[in-house]
Formats: sequence, structure tokens, C-alpha cells
Amino acid sequence: MEERGLRVAKTDKAFFSAISTTISKLLIPTKIGINGMLITLKRNNVLKNYENSVNNEDTEKEEAIQKKYEDAFILYLESIDKYVMDSIYKKVRNRTATPFEEDALSRYYAVIHLKETQYLEYKYRKQKYLLDLDYMSLKNDNKTKQLARYNGFYVSKMNGIYKGILKNYSIQLADKISASIMDRNAVYESIFDTLEDFVSNVFPTKIQVDGKEKYEEILPEYEKVETFLTGKLDEMDKIEKKMYLLALSRKLFTHSLPLVVAEQCYEKLLQDTREEVLNAKVDIKKQKAYDILIKLIEEYNVRLLSTKIYWEQPEEREEYKKFWEEYKKIPLNTKKGQVQKEILFIKNEIRKLENDEKNKKIVKFYKSKLVEYGVLKVLKNKCKTTTNYTKKVVKV
Repeated sequence: MEERGLRVAKTDKAFFSAISTTISKLLIPTKIGINGMLITLKRNNVLKNYENSVNNEDTEKEEAIQKKYEDAFILYLESIDKYVMDSIYKKVRNRTATPFEEDALSRYYAVIHLKETQYLEYKYRKQKYLLDLDYMSLKNDNKTKQLARYNGFYVSKMNGIYKGILKNYSIQLADKISASIMDRNAVYESIFDTLEDFVSNVFPTKIQVDGKEKYEEILPEYEKVETFLTGKLDEMDKIEKKMYLLALSRKLFTHSLPLVVAEQCYEKLLQDTREEVLNAKVDIKKQKAYDILIKLIEEYNVRLLSTKIYWEQPEEREEYKKFWEEYKKIPLNTKKGQVQKEILFIKNEIRKLENDEKNKKIVKFYKSKLVEYGVLKVLKNKCKTTTNYTKKVVKV
């Protein structure tokens, strides 16, 4: 009997454990329903307050309306956060989650991980994550009416969040003393990843909300970036994509990614492209890398340096003025003009790089290009030694 009693106790324990798991699984849909209702209420409230803040014309009430909107926004994000912890976490733990929910929780913990080391980035990334989660749920449920109302609010908030993230990276790059080369390279990559994320996921909605006419000037760059968003990319494709992303950033994030930081990003791309030119073993790849290098030099000079007002070294400013005057004289629509432009770029590159020992190889490559165009000549190293003997009279 004692043995049976122990066996029964063991069976009861397993039974109650199974019942507990089943009840937990049954409760999850209920919690999702409750959380879903809360999110809907908070979402409608924040949209109402957003519309009030946009349409408000009473300057005296502006501060109070804005505060009400921000408070509603915080409560809205908290409701989504609660949904993640109460519903998605339990579904993943009980192995009843969909792949979308598993990915959502994985991304959530990746964001939380930033809290210890990069609190400012964590703050912006968490807001972005929660907004994206609700936005994607609306899209997946085909709630077109709600999306139409939601898009303006979504774009407005995302604009501010991405600006905050990029401004944070700009501050990190400005700290030249503490940051190592590896840290700085990681920041550069983070900037390009953030720009790509915005252009891929937010900018299409932004165009839809604001209208194509507002972005007519930068739509060609956007369309070029779009061609690089699918398929397998080689290193030069990646560099070219980053070049177009930087071009877009000069219009979309002028203040969050200031000129001094954009200049560093261009210089990093230029150095990477020079290395690709030198390391390419196949002629086709070398030519592709060289063509992109010339294109990148033009982007850097035309889009950025031509708009630069403050120069640390006055002599650099004077040198650039000379370069710019020569560039403006070149007829770019002709084949001859394209060659003249290329020669001008190469000469300018040599002038900037020839005193740096680490750029010795690329300078040599540039000079070989100038030889091809007949700008430089190779002088053969000829040395002839003659010995003349004379008779020396020795007096005894």
C-alpha cells in the first residue's frame, strides 16, 4: 500500500503538471485578446491626440496638447510591451508560437541587450521595435482603414526615432580620442545599416504620406538603392549601395548626420574602394571597382565638399576652390569631357595621398592611369658608365 501510495502521488504530480500546462496554453489566447483590446484602445487614443497636435492652431494650447499626445504615446508603447511579455513570451516558452512571434521575441531581447552598454540607442531602438511590431500586425491583418489613419503618425514618430539613432552615432564618431579604429568601423556600419533600414521600411510609407512631389529630387537615388535590396551582392555592390544611401542622407538627415560625419563616411567608402581596386585579381572586377571609385569621388566632391563652408585648414579650402573651378569648365556630356573629369579626379587624389606612405600603392596605380591617358610619360631608367684612362707621368 505504501508503495502504491508513492506511485499514486507521482502520477498525481504528473497529472497536475499536465493540467497546469494545458490551462496555461488555454489562457494565452485570452490574454492576447485582452492585450489586443488594450493596444487598440491605446492606439486609437494616441492617434486622436496626434491628429489634435497636427491640426491645432491655438498657440496657447499647443504645449498642453503636445504633452497629452506624448503621455498617450508612452501608454500606447507600454501596452505593446505588455503584450510581448504576457503573450508572446509565454507562447514561445510553451512552444505554441508562430515563426513571426519567435522572431519578434528574439528581436526584443536583442534590443534589451543594448540597455547595459548603449542606453540612448536602447531607448530609441525599443520605441522603434514596439512601433514596428504593431505596424506589422496591422499590415498582416489587412486593416487598411486603420493603416490609412496610422501611417501619418507612424512616419512622424519614426522620423524622430531614426534621427535620434543617427545623432547618437554622430556623437560617437566625434569622440576621436576614446574610439578605436574597430569601434569607429562598427559605427560606420551601424550608420549605413540604419539608413538602409529607414529607406527600405519607412521611406516608402513616407512617400505615400507626403506625396512623391516632395521627394522628386532624391527619387532617382532611392530607385538605385532599391535595385540593391534583393539578391546576392559582392563587395563593390555593397559600396555602391552605401554611396546612394549617403546621397539620400544629405536630404533626409541633414542635421542628424551632419556634414562632418557624412564626410567621414565618404572617406571611409573611398578608402574601402581604393583597397578593392588594388586587391582585385581579375581585370573585370578591377575595372568595376575603378569605375565606382571615380563615381564615388564625384559624389564626394559635388554633393558634399561643394557645400562645405567651414574648413579646418584654409589652404585646403583654396586647393578645393581651384579644383572646383576646373571641374565646372569640363563639358561633362561629352566623351572627351568624361576623360578630362577622370584625369582631374586622379590628379586631385594623388595630391591628397602621395605624402602618406600607406597610400603608396594606390598613388602608383593612379600614375599608371595618367600614363595611359598620355598625361605622364615613363622615363626609362638608363645609366651608362664610361671609364677614361689617362697616362700619368711620374717624375723620379
